[in-house]
Order: sequence, then C-alpha cells, then structure tokens
Amino acid sequence: MVLQCQRTFSIAPTAEVGLEGLLAGRMSAGREDVPWPTVAAILAIARFCEPSSELHIEDTWYRRTALDDLVGVAAEQVHTDRLYAGLDALLVHKEAIERHLKARLGDLFDLKYELLFYDVTSTYFEGQCLGNPMANRGYSRDSRPDCPQVCIGLVVTTDGMPLGYEVFDGNTGDSTTVEQIVEAMEAKYGRADRVWVMDRGMVSEANLAFIRGRGGSYLVGTPKAMLRQFEQYLVEKDWHEVQAGVEVKLVPGPDGQETFILARSADRREKERAMHERFVGRLEEGLKKLAASAASGRLKDAGEAHRRLGRLQERYWRAAGALEVLIAPLAEPQGQARLLMTWTRPKRWGEWAALSEGCYLLRTNLTETDPATLWKRYIQLTEAEWAFRIAKDELAIRPVWHQTAGRVKGHILVCFLAYAMWKTLAQWMRGAGLGDAPRTVLEEFARVKSGDVVLATRMANGQPGKTLRLRCVTSPDEGQKVLLSRLGLTLPQRLRRVDDIAQM
Repeated sequence: MVLQCQRTFSIAPTAEVGLEGLLAGRMSAGREDVPWPTVAAILAIARFCEPSSELHIEDTWYRRTALDDLVGVAAEQVHTDRLYAGLDALLVHKEAIERHLKARLGDLFDLKYELLFYDVTSTYFEGQCLGNPMANRGYSRDSRPDCPQVCIGLVVTTDGMPLGYEVFDGNTGDSTTVEQIVEAMEAKYGRADRVWVMDRGMVSEANLAFIRGRGGSYLVGTPKAMLRQFEQYLVEKDWHEVQAGVEVKLVPGPDGQETFILARSADRREKERAMHERFVGRLEEGLKKLAASAASGRLKDAGEAHRRLGRLQERYWRAAGALEVLIAPLAEPQGQARLLMTWTRPKRWGEWAALSEGCYLLRTNLTETDPATLWKRYIQLTEAEWAFRIAKDELAIRPVWHQTAGRVKGHILVCFLAYAMWKTLAQWMRGAGLGDAPRTVLEEFARVKSGDVVLATRMANGQPGKTLRLRCVTSPDEGQKVLLSRLGLTLPQRLRRVDDIAQM
C-alpha cells in the first residue's frame, strides 16, 4: 500500500450559505464545460480559505486541494480565463445574492434587521487602472494616497452579518453615499422601521432630513466641533454611568425632534490628552526652528514665514489652537534678523481641551429615553469596522489587480460572499463554544489531507491483478475530532475510487 498525491482537505460553509443552490436556478446552463455556479463556488471558497489572485488559484491553490473530488472539476479545467469569466457571470446576480443571504442567514441565526450599521472603506489598486473610470485617488483608509481606489459602503446587522453593499468612485465623500445606500436597501427589501447607525463622517443635515422624510430613524455621531454647543452640559453633574469608566447623559434637541447623547470615556480622555500633549510639543518644536531661521536671517520674508507656519499648523492641526503665534517685522534690524516670531498658550484652549477630552456627541430621532441603551446601540457600529478589517486582513480584498470596473465589482462580490461564509462559521463556532475566530479552525482543518491510497491486488490464481487507487481522507487527530464533534461535522473516509490508473 502506498499513499500518493496528498491534497489539503478543509471546510467552508457553502451549504449553509446556500450559494450553489441559489445560482443553479439563476445562472444559465449553456454549453460550458464547468457550470457557472461551480465556478462561483470555487472563487468564493478560494477567497475564504486562502485568499489570493485568480492566477494563484490556477497555478497553485486548486491543485493542492481536494476540490477536484468535492466539486467534480479537474484541475486542468480551472484556469484564469474561466475564473475571470466567472466573475462576470456572477456579478449579474449581485442583488439576488444579497436578498438570498438576508433570508438564508436570517433563518439560520434568527437575525434582526431593525438596527443597521453603515460604514464606508476604500480598497486600492495596483497599476494605473486607465480602463476603470471608478478608480480615482481619494481619502485612503489604507494609507495609500498614491494609489487609485474605489470606495465600498457596507451595511451589516448588530452581529456583523452582511445585508448589502455598494461600490462608489474612489473620490466619493462618505456623506454623499448615504442617500444612495438607503434607497438601495429599500429597493431590495422595502421600506421598514429601520434605525440607521452611522459615524460622524456620514452626517450632514441633508442626510438626516432625508432619512426623517422617509419615516426612518437614525443614531449617528457628530463632528467634534458641534460639542462646543453643549459646553454647559459638560460642566453639569447629572451623568449616568453605563459601564466602568463611561458616562452618558441625554440632552433634548432645540426643535423637539431629536435627542443628543453626551458621552465621556476615561480611557478615551487619557488617549486624547496624551495626543494633545504630543502634538503641542511637536508644534512648538517646529516653531522654535522657524524662530531660529528668522533670528539668523535665513527667513526674512513675512509671507514665506506665514506659509511655513500654515503648513506646520496643518500638519499638527489637532494642536493648532494651542499656541497663538505672532510674526512681525522688526522695527530695526538686529544683525541679520528682519522678523520676530513669538507665541503664547491661550488659557481658553487649555480649559476647553481639559473639559472636552474623552467626550463625544451622538444624536438621534428615536424616542428611546434610556441613555445606556442608546449608547450601547451606537458602539455596536464597531461591527461594521470589524467587517472591513476581516475583509482586508483575512480575505485580502486589497490590493485589487483587476483593471476594469466590471471585474473589480466581481472581485468585491466574491469577497462579500467569502465574508458571509466567514461570519457564518464564526456564528457556528460561537454557538458551539469555540470562540469566533474562523482562521484558527481553518488552519486546524488544513492539516487534514486527502490522498490516493494505492493498493496492489491479486487474482484468484495468485497472479498480480489491477492496482486500485482509492481517494481517501486522513483520520483526524484527537483535537480535530473534538472540533468536528462540537461543530456537528463528519469527514468522509473515502472520496472516490479512481479506476484503471495502472495495470500490473
């Protein structure tokens, strides 16, 4: 007996997501050698298990896995042309996929869709993307302002389960996406009594009026500058502790339509205080260098001095108000010097910083009057932030190598499907008491292998017979058995028999 052709045997919750069943009823069955639903499944499983490019799937990944047995497609049939075409074929069904996942995951996990979290991120490209009008430079969340990008707006539930997404041009401002995303969700799922939770980057008076006008509700962050309007409430003592180190209070809005929620966090206060001190120190160091240049005569032009000061204040904008700077020409030259630079620390800035550090302001048109409930709802917005972190760190949505708008959208749709599977496995694990880190389970099951067990046979007369090749799965170790038991899974002992491979 000989073991040959070892392949990786892992898990992916494709059946739970129900992708192939959905697509089999929608993607036309033509004369293609590999059905499009199967191609879509291969793309999603690859992104889920070992995210990389379509070229990597063809060259390396698919041949190392047991998928040829599990989906019935030989490695020679999995190539970039077919995978790229699969992206195109899949994209047509984006909205149907989103509606299917809402219903499927909602039934599996008894999800509630009254409270929706919306956030925007960006993903950048390698190359110039001249064939993609959506690829533009804009605010980069990946610290890659040198690269063109697109923006992605994602809607998730309180559990981080995906509801839908839209792709925007790379130079789109966050707040300009709100109307489109609300209309898109209503077009897919109808109008309902939903609460939209968004951070301050999404907020504009027009957006809030738009949501109110459609009978919707919102719970949103506000720009930091708006906090000054509530200075008297920061001083007053009627705060409610909602958890250790966090206090909140409600303030009625002036028009009676809204309620404002003031919150302050001890941890956040320490971070902001340290940040202010750091930036004030750096700003002052920069001012000392400018003053030295003026004193030595190297900097003589007042206009140039103000331009340099402006750049310095822009770099350390958080501390720009901490120092009042005066640049004035000397009445009489002092050696080479023609300018005098001085600065002071205004008392008012320091007082406001001490009062407002660690504080932030929320606003809502909900009638809920419990400050703890409102605050806890808002901080669940981190689920959307975590969704983007998973997409980027675990599912490698970036960088994007595709050069056309359609292929880019297809790539993002595959990542959306992989994220749905990721959250499905995470929920599954949580219910089994296994935490919620799917990568650990994937790495554990990647140690399970399938391989060909080659058996020599003999005929009844004792002469050598056929050599049988059986595609089998290795036995799980004790740790893997525990995982399988907790997840309610079983591994097949044999995948198939490969006949007539060799004859003795």
